Amino acid sequence: MECAGRGRGSRCMGSATRRCGRCGAVAYCSVSHQVSHWSDHKEECGRFELQMNRVDALNDFPFTFTPEATVGIVEKQESRCSFLSSRGLHRVGMWTCECTCGDSLDSFDYSRLRPVSRMSKCLTSWKDYYQWRCIPLHSPVALLLHWPLMVYHASQLAATGNLIAEISNKLCIHYLGPEKELLQLAVFGELHALFPRVQVHIELVGPAIPESRDGESIDLCSYARCIETDCMCKSSSGNMCWDVCSERTSAVTLKLHKGLYHERYRDIVKDSIPHIVIAPNAGIAAYSSWLPTIELIKELNVPAVFSDYCEEASHLASCCISSITGRPMTIPVYSIESIQAANGRGT
Repeated sequence: MECAGRGRGSRCMGSATRRCGRCGAVAYCSVSHQVSHWSDHKEECGRFELQMNRVDALNDFPFTFTPEATVGIVEKQESRCSFLSSRGLHRVGMWTCECTCGDSLDSFDYSRLRPVSRMSKCLTSWKDYYQWRCIPLHSPVALLLHWPLMVYHASQLAATGNLIAEISNKLCIHYLGPEKELLQLAVFGELHALFPRVQVHIELVGPAIPESRDGESIDLCSYARCIETDCMCKSSSGNMCWDVCSERTSAVTLKLHKGLYHERYRDIVKDSIPHIVIAPNAGIAAYSSWLPTIELIKELNVPAVFSDYCEEASHLASCCISSITGRPMTIPVYSIESIQAANGRGT
């Protein structure tokens, strides 16, 4: 950890081993740096203390692979590559971008296993989801599926808050700032299962989309196959392959747009008026380009759900958005941690 008082006059005296006694979130190399930094830190110390008190709750996942995928990698007991290799997933399909040696944008086979049963209730936790989809808790598939589960969670939040009409047969989503998702677009096929009998259309808009893919349309018309040869689903043998397109009761379609949302909106809205705007891991406070986009969303009066990297980033994002809109947030900015923790415990 870097000394929080670094650059405040004198040089650092060594490693930052002296933590703040109240929040424990920041550390210092010396007493002098801690004292000099207090004028800045006192404004945030109480907030950091509350966030640090939630650390255990945020790390309370039902998965059995969590310690290896988090603590094990952070403490360099193993690498992301070795974690995936031990499960036969290294550089396989959509797992290719989950480590540093993954390939660039690929095309994938958009086929997916049909759920064993239709959803009987709204999902409120990762455990609910795993049980419904008959996925063992040692499976790390949540590392991929958090994108479509974020879409599901955001839509449920908006519907519960009466910000959008009850989801019936059509749902149009404007999804802002995709990056890593572009390597894993096939996972959005899971929305067939999460929104049965609903026509889901997603406009993905962001500067990370390659010029060559601007305007590309994708029809995720079937579920992706399971790669486990001994799994009960037996989908790898093709025995249970189910083409969703054969039942036109549901559909998941994507369209890619390169650029910033406020620059591309007028073109996009000609064919696609959003029910909701979703911006995962947005980095609101870090990028000034969000300012005109948030102003646009305010004018549109369309519900928007943002998430950010951590609780502090979410706090800063909420402050930025409220200062632009001039009103408090109806739905708070969610941190990736809090969404995952809520999915792990149930809400």
